[in-house]
Amino acid sequence: METPDIEKLISQLIKHIDPDPDREGLKDTAARVARSYDKLYSGYDIDPKSLLTFFDSEQYDEMITCRDIDFYSTCEHHLLPFYGKVHIGYIPDKKIIGLSKMPRIVEVFARRLQNQERMTSQITNFMQENLAARGVGVVVQGKHLCMQARGVEKQNTLVTTSAFRGLFKKNINTRSEFISIVHGKKS
Repeated sequence: METPDIEKLISQLIKHIDPDPDREGLKDTAARVARSYDKLYSGYDIDPKSLLTFFDSEQYDEMITCRDIDFYSTCEHHLLPFYGKVHIGYIPDKKIIGLSKMPRIVEVFARRLQNQERMTSQITNFMQENLAARGVGVVVQGKHLCMQARGVEKQNTLVTTSAFRGLFKKNINTRSEFISIVHGKKS
């Protein structure tokens, strides 16, 4: 992103919104927003494949889950934040990935202009395609400021999306085990 262009655009937006755009509190806001965009939309600059580290599964063929991964994203429809938790499970075939890679994968896809449904599918598809896993399940729970601060203005609404591939889609017991783990229950 070219910061000077972003700064000019943000300055114009501030002038449109605030009757006193030159007041002290807004003096450096355009530059701060431009810098914050570098982090908020950094997912476009990262190839998620570059994050993966593979290890031999050593015949481990049970479910591996990473639960309660915090995410922050931006709704592509209103440019407002949405945030929440992602839960990922997979059953390896021959390879496993480093455990820290699942939160990193979430971060890449969340740090783009998104909708929750697409982000859920992108994470699931990426995991399935790159791990050649026997199955993948992803559940995303999000709170959307476009629903909380405007529109219907419902503060406690939680949107849940899910996507399943392989054994998670074909085998109800596998899916049920994953969902019970997501909810913190023993299967």
